[in-house]
Amino acid sequence: MKKFFKILAYLLGGAAVLVIAFLIYFNSSYPNVDPPSNEKVEITPARIARGEYLAKHVTVCMDCHSTRDWSKFSGPPVAETWGKGGDKFGEEMGFPGTLYAKNITPASLSNWSDGELIRAITCGVNKNGNAFFPLMPYLNYNGLTKEDLYSIVAYIRSLKPIENKVPEGSLDFPLNFIVKTLPPHSYNPSPEPDKNDPVKYGEYVTKMAACFDCHTQSVKGEYIMEKAFAGGAEFNFPGGVVRSANLTPEKNTGLGSWTKEEFIARFKAMDPDSNQIPSVNMTDFNTAMPWTMYAGMSREDLGAIYDYLHTLKPIYNSVVKWTPNK
Repeated sequence: MKKFFKILAYLLGGAAVLVIAFLIYFNSSYPNVDPPSNEKVEITPARIARGEYLAKHVTVCMDCHSTRDWSKFSGPPVAETWGKGGDKFGEEMGFPGTLYAKNITPASLSNWSDGELIRAITCGVNKNGNAFFPLMPYLNYNGLTKEDLYSIVAYIRSLKPIENKVPEGSLDFPLNFIVKTLPPHSYNPSPEPDKNDPVKYGEYVTKMAACFDCHTQSVKGEYIMEKAFAGGAEFNFPGGVVRSANLTPEKNTGLGSWTKEEFIARFKAMDPDSNQIPSVNMTDFNTAMPWTMYAGMSREDLGAIYDYLHTLKPIYNSVVKWTPNK
C-alpha cells in the first residue's frame, strides 16, 4: 500500500510539474503580438476633428469609455465625462466575469507611448502586454486606415484629463486563458476606401461601427455565422431582455422594405440636441444601441452603411425586441 501511495505521489507531482511548465510556456508565449512601434502621431486640428467624429459617432469609443445617462432612452453619454471610463460590464449583463471600461483620458494614458496606444486599439494588448476581452472591438479596429487610427489617437490625446482610477476586471476560467490567444499578431491597416464606391466604403464604415458584433447572435461567445447581421443578440437590462434588430435586406423581418432615406432618418431622429430623447425608468424598455451617438454620423456614412447592408444575404429572423421581467 505504501508503494502505491508513493507511486501516486510521483504521478501527481509529475502532473503538477507539467501543468506549471505549460502555464509558464503559455503565459510567456501569449498574447503573440508585435512589440509597440516607435511611431509618433503628429497632432493637428484636422486629425483631432476627424478623431472626435469617429470616436463619438462611428467607432463610438466614447460609448463605453464615458458615463452614460440611463435615465434617458439609449443611455446618452454625459458630456463632461468623455473618456473617463469606469463603466462596469458584469455577469448580471451576461458577461463571463466582471469588466471595466478603462480611463482613456491623458490622466491615465500620459505615460503611454503612441505606439502602445496604437497597439492597444488595433491588437487589444495594453502597455503591460495583457490582452483585452474583445468587448472592445479591436479585431474591427485592426482594419482602420492609418489616417483614421492616427486621428483617433490625436483626439484621445486632446481629451480633458479626468482623474478616475478604474478597478481591474477579471474573467472566468477558461476564458481568462482563451482571451490571451485572440489578439492579432500585428496591425493590418486598410487602404483608404474609395467613397465613389459606396458599397465598399459602406463595408469599411460598417466594420468600424461594429454593427456585426451586436447584430449577430452568439452561443458561448461563438457567433452563429449563418445569422450574420440578422439580429437577435440579447442584452440584459434591469427591466428585461432587449434584442438587436435584423439588419439584413429581408423584406418581412429585416431592412428589405426600408428606403435609404428612412434608414438615415431613423438615426437622425435620435439627435440628442433635438429634445426628443425620452426619459425612462430603470425597469422600462431601453436599449444598448447608442442611438444618440450614431445620430451624429454623416448622411454620407449612414447611406453607405445602408448600401452595404443591402448587399448582404437576406435572412428571415423575426426578433422579439423586448421581453420584460415578470
